[in-house]
Amino acid sequence: MNVYNEASDARNPRAGHKLADIPAHDPFVAADAASGTYYLYTAASPRLTGLDRYGVLAYKSRDLANWEGPLVVFRVPDGVWANPRHGAWAPEVHAYRGRYYLFVTLHNNDRPLEGEAHGGYKLHWRGTAIAVSDSLEGPFELIRPDEPVAPARLMTLDGTLHIDEEGSPWMVYCHEWVQTADGTIEAVRLKEDLSGSASEPIHLFNGSEAPWDNGEHPAGSAGSMYVTDGCQLYRTGGGSLIMLWSSYDKGSYVQTIARSVSGSLQGPWEQLEPLVRGDSGHGMLFRTFEGNWMLILHSPFRMPDSRCRLFDVTDTGDSFIVSAARPDLDGSRIEGHPA
Repeated sequence: MNVYNEASDARNPRAGHKLADIPAHDPFVAADAASGTYYLYTAASPRLTGLDRYGVLAYKSRDLANWEGPLVVFRVPDGVWANPRHGAWAPEVHAYRGRYYLFVTLHNNDRPLEGEAHGGYKLHWRGTAIAVSDSLEGPFELIRPDEPVAPARLMTLDGTLHIDEEGSPWMVYCHEWVQTADGTIEAVRLKEDLSGSASEPIHLFNGSEAPWDNGEHPAGSAGSMYVTDGCQLYRTGGGSLIMLWSSYDKGSYVQTIARSVSGSLQGPWEQLEPLVRGDSGHGMLFRTFEGNWMLILHSPFRMPDSRCRLFDVTDTGDSFIVSAARPDLDGSRIEGHPA
């Protein structure tokens, strides 16, 4: 079923969009100080965009309130490990060594994995691919078309780039609860040119370690399923290493946060109280051109109803806290969208 929307129609990009107009999931903002432009990335679904395949869209803004687009910055190509008609999730773009790298979760439902699946789903190839461009506006081209970055035997998603204290690149990602029942967050060291993994994965923590009750109970399941989703890493002004991630609490999507006790990626990680509840999550932090921290996430979870929400964030030195919602920018108090 096609659900067209002027703000997501890739055939007719234009200016004047508000965030309340744009169907968006797993939003990611890159703030380009050189041009004074914010770039918002989200997945491109054929039923919303009019494209013949999945990919990634970008919108751009000078003030976070008025957006132009969408620009198609990546299309899943034919002839690679992923199926261009099976999805693209969680796009994010990182500057690294003078170029821009797109991390995006791709799928191939026709390539099964061995093992027991949970929650009524099937195991198949799912993992993060990395693509590169010389521009924030793309086009991005896959670096390695034959397999995802994490081992292909693992059903993974939501890979993000982390540079450790020694300057080495890592991909931090979520190991899918569909394969593990208790989802995990893991990391793999990358080659210096980001062309693939340079180590076996290391385990960071399990979804069940959150101190609040986030156990899912899908129909027909024998027990709880713990989702891990949307991992992002940041340093506070005091040097603490913080991870944003998302899960569920009593069936509702939650934006939560963890902190490394050691200050390094290897942890151990302590779980803190959620930042935002109310079917809201998969957020990331960015700094405005004025130097202020902001959180962007999507709410509600379901597409095509999902929209971006913005929050002012305070760096406390050892963590981050949400200080205020910004309905003036995201339109979240407009009727039909969550406050």
